[in-house]
Amino acid sequence: MIYRTRTGKPLGGDLLNSASSAKDNPMNRREFLATATSFGATAATAYALLGISAAAASTEQHKMGGTVRIQQSVPAPKDPRLLATNQLANFVRGWLEHLVVYENDGTFSPKLLESWSISEDSKTYMLNVRKGVTWNNGDPFTAHDVVRNIKRWCDTATEGNSMATRFATLVDADTGQAIEGAVEAVDDHTVRLNLPKADITLIAGMSDYPACIVHDSFSPDTMLDNPIGTGPYLPESYVALERAVLTKNADHSWWNEGNGAWMDRIEFLDYGQEPVSWQAAAEADEVDMLHFISGDYVGLVGALDGWAQHDVVSASTFVVRPNQLAEVNGKKPYANKRVRRALQMAIDNSVLLELGVAGHGQVAENHHVAPAHPEYAPLPKQKYDPEGALALLKEAGMEGFEHEVSSLDAGEMKDIADATAGQLRKAGLKVKRTVYPASTFWNGWSTYPFSVSPWNHRPLGVQVWALAYRSGAPWNEFGWANEEFDAILETAVATADVDKRRELVAAGAKLVQDEGVTVQPFWTRLFNHTRENLVGGGIQLSFDIHPDRLAWT
Repeated sequence: MIYRTRTGKPLGGDLLNSASSAKDNPMNRREFLATATSFGATAATAYALLGISAAAASTEQHKMGGTVRIQQSVPAPKDPRLLATNQLANFVRGWLEHLVVYENDGTFSPKLLESWSISEDSKTYMLNVRKGVTWNNGDPFTAHDVVRNIKRWCDTATEGNSMATRFATLVDADTGQAIEGAVEAVDDHTVRLNLPKADITLIAGMSDYPACIVHDSFSPDTMLDNPIGTGPYLPESYVALERAVLTKNADHSWWNEGNGAWMDRIEFLDYGQEPVSWQAAAEADEVDMLHFISGDYVGLVGALDGWAQHDVVSASTFVVRPNQLAEVNGKKPYANKRVRRALQMAIDNSVLLELGVAGHGQVAENHHVAPAHPEYAPLPKQKYDPEGALALLKEAGMEGFEHEVSSLDAGEMKDIADATAGQLRKAGLKVKRTVYPASTFWNGWSTYPFSVSPWNHRPLGVQVWALAYRSGAPWNEFGWANEEFDAILETAVATADVDKRRELVAAGAKLVQDEGVTVQPFWTRLFNHTRENLVGGGIQLSFDIHPDRLAWT
């Protein structure tokens, strides 16, 4: 039998060989599913290669109509490509859909794209745009819309546009825009990406939460008043830090009618940053779904009658990171490698796992590539050595320096920062703790000298590195710039063969560790809760909510 991608192109021999070695190994299985579907195979084909039948979701018991109330923060609206968290994306996804969706089993499924294929050298992408889709103002959705959005993502002149990092391969360094001829509409339903060098991460980048597809008339100033999109919902109201409401668009014939958009009304309710408030809302019958929850609250909400608990192993994490570019009293304390290494040595990652998320997860190795990533390479356990940490600080002449640990004022970030401060004090370091409300913290999250930040799961480890660790990247909150690492990353991003990429990642991970770039202490097992008869709301690897999948049964 010849296995083919969605476009009919035969799968390459490397993928077929990978399938053979993945059949009996759960981790290799996930790695294969992610790789095969990112290169264009359907999930059904990828599972068939493993000798497994893909689970088919039944919608027979889904009821059309109803309202669902979701506990989730409601941040101030902004251009989706500028988002640093996915809560707003969960709302605007009601009418601003994605090209590709990332699933919990590691596969990529088509949305506004019908299919895609990637050349063997990973330098040419063929994107087949779904036929029969219209914008809710009646305009046809075509390949020209996809070209326009990709070029928009490549715009480095827009401050905070992290999509330009995801599509850096397509960006002209001289103009800060898409390379001339790199993104072209072959016809009304076909887009070709002509890359100057190989890049295996673009499909994964299209699935990330800032990658919402917007109309030609889109403006962040009028996005709620003039909500033109391809999805089945419209915003009824939006009050930041309080509530946001989606309602079914009765005047628009959605392209996927009958296969989703079950709810008439979806309400997002903001109960602040304290999980105890989320628990109270569930107990008081004020909500039907919690976006996510962690720590001791997992068991408390899970014990409520009529509620179902959902969980998934992920590459979501937190970083306790020094910013190498930050100045404190006219000096850059964290530009000193010995200071950074001392911080790593003074912190026991297992303690942060226990005190931060009640042990729900797995201890990590301070390099930000997870066992859930295809290219993960295990490295030796990090050494906890508080005495050695203090000796390093004395050697650097920094034993008397006061480290200000900054964080959000609630939730896991506060708990992790508190535990960090406690361990540093125990090691003999001087520490000051500072907490900020969400509205303040997120305005400057990447600039604090020493702080705690959350990082979502992403399909590929090299994708995380490109977003956060590459020199000059907008989300590089570490202030780290290293030519050797950048060279390793550039080669890894261009390497389709997972085994070869794993060797590169092992070298890059060791470099991140040795340079003391971050304390990245653990990988979290994610939890959320829904009413027992609500489907489509179970916790997703990347904290995404898909409004069109929610239904009462």
